[in-house]
Amino acid sequence: MNISPSPDDAARPFGPALSLALRGRCPACGEGRMFARFLKPSAACSHCGQAWDLSRADDFPAYIVILLLGHILVPLMIEVNAAFAIPLGVQAALWPGLAILLAVAMIQPVKGAVIAFQWSRRMDGFA
Repeated sequence: MNISPSPDDAARPFGPALSLALRGRCPACGEGRMFARFLKPSAACSHCGQAWDLSRADDFPAYIVILLLGHILVPLMIEVNAAFAIPLGVQAALWPGLAILLAVAMIQPVKGAVIAFQWSRRMDGFA
């Protein structure tokens, strides 16, 4: 007896899901948008109907962004200070400003990646 797997039993590979989620696309079908607003996941994909409001990403994306920012900015600050004599006043505006810009640019893709990971592993309501 050959029973075809239901869509719920289908494999959910993380690699393709991650690639789509980083671009804000639905990891299930790749067509619909994952976010209704900047950080609010859509209730469901407009193309395939996958519910995204089941996700409980909570603070984890922010922790990842903070960790990445530290690993990007601290070496950059050390190298820039070693190579150039930038006045302290300029640095006081430069580094926090750069941190804010990078954090805003990174938070939505990182949240999408966390939700895609949960979806691919059938965690937290995505069973």
